[in-house]
Amino acid sequence: MKRDDALGAILLNVAQEAIGEGLRSGGAWVPALSDFPAAVLSLGASFVTLSRNGELRGCRGMLEPAHPLVQDVAHNAYLSAFDDPRFPPLTNRELKGLHLEVSLLSPLEPLYPADEAQLLRMLRPGVDGLVLSDGYERATFLPSVWDKLSEPAEFLRQLKWKAGWPADYWSESLRVQRYETEHYGRDWR
Repeated sequence: MKRDDALGAILLNVAQEAIGEGLRSGGAWVPALSDFPAAVLSLGASFVTLSRNGELRGCRGMLEPAHPLVQDVAHNAYLSAFDDPRFPPLTNRELKGLHLEVSLLSPLEPLYPADEAQLLRMLRPGVDGLVLSDGYERATFLPSVWDKLSEPAEFLRQLKWKAGWPADYWSESLRVQRYETEHYGRDWR
């Protein structure tokens, strides 16, 4: 996806404002659409990832567009900070050293591999985000996860584990989708 640093700066400011408002009031902030340029008003899907000292501190997002992008980012920033079930709510003490990352998702592209070996050949390390779903179980890894899991087989194995499946899981009903992201990051200001 094409990078637009001005757009990224707006969205990082929105994410920081949403988290700041959550810390101040305990509530979610909904940006007024009239305060923002058209570039962030169309429907968009995003993830907001928080990390401290290189370790994940929260990550929430949407895989498909449902809200104006500016509101999607604000919502996901709030959820990443205060409603990621893997972590307690963020505190003011954690702001020093907090890194924000906003990832904008391309539309999901369905893949139709006949088996796991074919899926592994289809994956583009460092480029693809991947969604696996079967029944009520669904899991995704953003493309940034390739930084820690650079081998396609390990990437896929860990994504299956995240979904609650064994490493050798494969099913005729398994749905596979990929996407790309445009991402922006900065340390808390």
